[in-house]
Amino acid sequence: MNTNERFFYEPRKGHGLPHNPLNAIIGPRPIGWISTRNAQGKRNLAPYSFFNCFNYDPPLIGFASTAWKDSVANIVETGEFVWNLTTRTLAEQMNLTSAALPRGTDEFEFAGLTPMAGNIVAADRVAESPVNFECKLTQCIQLTAANGDKIDTWLVLGEVVAVHIEKHLLSADGIYQTALAEPVLRAGGPSAYYGISDEQRFDLHRPTL
Repeated sequence: MNTNERFFYEPRKGHGLPHNPLNAIIGPRPIGWISTRNAQGKRNLAPYSFFNCFNYDPPLIGFASTAWKDSVANIVETGEFVWNLTTRTLAEQMNLTSAALPRGTDEFEFAGLTPMAGNIVAADRVAESPVNFECKLTQCIQLTAANGDKIDTWLVLGEVVAVHIEKHLLSADGIYQTALAEPVLRAGGPSAYYGISDEQRFDLHRPTL
């Protein structure tokens, strides 16, 4: 392998490309479409592209927010949030909720979405989303650089305490059908997203030694 054919850069010195390739390389990434309420009951809904699942039992999910935004402030204030699955039919509305709206604006109303009360947490679910996770805050961590400097990015982790799944996404044997939900995944550049399909599926079984 000829390493001279590889593009090389050190992030602290810049990449010199039209757009940071990091997000495109680590992708496609699931979207953290996070709904919250503050202590006064005002709703907030925002998408985060740094999102994933981190543990089975108890189930832990998390997202990172660059800067102390309303979602983080509300979660720290109330200890609760909801993750909502973004599907292809909801992609445009999800994108609307990323707008920099005046503080206190209800993104549900702005994007034409229906708030639905959680069973356990006070934060609302997106009724149009086929899957919702109700979550309780476990940790809010300010991230640091390798040299120990604190950076203005916050990792929010929550335990999933309730799960809502539309029944048509479960097969007869109870297996969740990932592609059937048509999830939307974030890619690189300023605007790239991807979907998935059963045509792209392949199966691997863990080796037994």
